[in-house]
Amino acid sequence: MSAISPPAMDADVKLLHEMGYAQELSRRMGRFSNFAVSFSLICILSGGITSFQMGLSAAGGASIGLGWPLGGLFAMIVAASMAQIASAYPTAGGLYHWSSILGGKIWGWLTAWFNLLGLVFVVAAINFGTYDPFFKTLIAPLFGVAPESLGWMHQTLFLAVITGLQALLNHRFAWLTSRITDLSGYLIFVVTVVLVVSLIAYAPQPLDFSRLYTFTNFTGVDGGAWPQQTLVMAFLSGLLLTAYTITGFDASAHTAEETHDAAKNVPKGIINSVLWSVLFGYVMVCSFVLVMPDLTAGMKMGTGFFEAILAPIPTALRVTIEVLMFFINFVCGLAAVTSCSRMMYAFARDGGLPGSHWLKQVHHVQRTPGAAIWVTAILAISITLYGDAFTVLSAGSAVFLFISYAMPIAAGLLSEGKGWTKKGPFNLGAWSKPFAVLGVVGALVLAYVGMQAPNEKVAYVTVALLAVLLVIWFAFGVNKRFAGPPIGQRIAERQAHMGEIEAELMAQKG
Repeated sequence: MSAISPPAMDADVKLLHEMGYAQELSRRMGRFSNFAVSFSLICILSGGITSFQMGLSAAGGASIGLGWPLGGLFAMIVAASMAQIASAYPTAGGLYHWSSILGGKIWGWLTAWFNLLGLVFVVAAINFGTYDPFFKTLIAPLFGVAPESLGWMHQTLFLAVITGLQALLNHRFAWLTSRITDLSGYLIFVVTVVLVVSLIAYAPQPLDFSRLYTFTNFTGVDGGAWPQQTLVMAFLSGLLLTAYTITGFDASAHTAEETHDAAKNVPKGIINSVLWSVLFGYVMVCSFVLVMPDLTAGMKMGTGFFEAILAPIPTALRVTIEVLMFFINFVCGLAAVTSCSRMMYAFARDGGLPGSHWLKQVHHVQRTPGAAIWVTAILAISITLYGDAFTVLSAGSAVFLFISYAMPIAAGLLSEGKGWTKKGPFNLGAWSKPFAVLGVVGALVLAYVGMQAPNEKVAYVTVALLAVLLVIWFAFGVNKRFAGPPIGQRIAERQAHMGEIEAELMAQKG
C-alpha cells in the first residue's frame, strides 16, 4: 500500500463532507488495493473460464480472437466514462449517487436497484462457479471424491460455507480482507502467465493461429450454448464472453470511501483493472483455442473443456495451478461481497431500502457495514437454491450491471456543461461526450445480446423488474419519501429555485 500523507486524508474527508456524508467507513485502502478489489472481482481466471463456451460455441475461434478485443474495447470506453464521473463524486454506492446527482432521484433510484440486484447475482454466480467446475471437477478428485457423487445438498452446503466465510471476513476482518484481495491481485497475473506458458509448452499439437480469426457458426450444434443463429448474430452472442468476464469494475467506486486520495485512485482503479483484465484475459482465452486438439469436440464439452486442456500438464504443476485458481475464485467472491455490501450500505444510508435504518449501521470497531454484508450473503445463497432460477439470474447479472453502468453515463452526457460543470482530477476533456455515447451504446448492445435466446427469460425479468419498480415508486409513495443523496437534494433545490426566479422574471416581462 502506498504511503498516505495527512493532507490527502483531510482532502478525502473534506470532499465527503461536501457531498453530505460523515466518514463512517475506515480508509484503509491505497491505490493498489482499490485496483485489486475490481481486478479480483473481474477475475479472468473465473469468468474467462466458466463463460468461455459462450464465445467458442457462438462463432468459433473468431469469437475469441476477434470478439474479445472488440468487447474489451467497449468495456474500456464504459470504464473510462465511469472513471470520469467517479473522480468528481468518489462515494460508496457510486453509480447510484452519480445517476441521482446528474439525472435526478428517480433515475438514481432505478440505477441503484439494477446495480444492487446485479451485484447480488454476481456474488451467487461467482461462488457457484467456484463450486463447479473448480471445486467439484478439479479439487474434489484430489481428495478421492468422485464429482458425480456430489449432489444438490453438497452444492448448497459448499455455497453456504464459502459465502458465509466471505461475509465473516468482510465483517470482522476488514484489514485481512484487503490483504487477501491484494494478494489475489498479484496472483492473477502470476497464475495466468504460468497457466498460459504451461498450456502452450505441453500442447498436444502445433499451434494454428488461423483459428483465432476463422469464423465457424457453432450455433444450433448439439452441446453448444446457443440455438441456431445467423453468423452475425452468433458473433454478437459471442461478445457475452467478454461482457460476463469484464464486469464488476464498479467495485473500485463502491469502496471509494475506504480509499485514500479517492478522487485520483478510484478512476485509476477502474481503468487499470479493466485494461489489465482485457490484455491478460485475451492471451489466456486465445491459448485455450490454440491448444485444443479439436474445436468442435472442445465446444461440446461445456466447462469440461478446461479439465481436458489441463490434462497434458505434469501432475504436480497442474495441481498447483488448480489449487491457486480455486483460491483466486474464492477471493473473487470475497471482493463481490465487499462491493455489493458497500452499495447496499450507501443506498440504505439515504433511505432507499426496506430496513434502511438497520442496513446502514456500521460496526463501531471494524467500521464495516455488518448488516449489509450478511444480507448480501443470505440473498446470494438463497438464489442458488433453485437451479432454473439461478440460470436466469446468473445470465441476468451482466445485463443488470451493464444497464446500471449505462444509466449514469447517459445522465452525465445530458448534464455535462449544464448541471455538471465541476469535474474531478480525471477528466476526459474533448473525448468525454464521444466516449459517453459509445459507452451507452456499447453497454446497451451487450445488455440486448444478453437477453437473446436461450436467455430470453432475462428480458422478461428485466421488463418485469422495471415495471415493479415504477409501480413501487409512484403507487407506494416512494417518490415522496425518498430524497436521494444530500448533494443531489441540494442540486434539485437549486434548480427548482432557479426555475422560480426564471418564471418570476418571465412574469415581470409579461
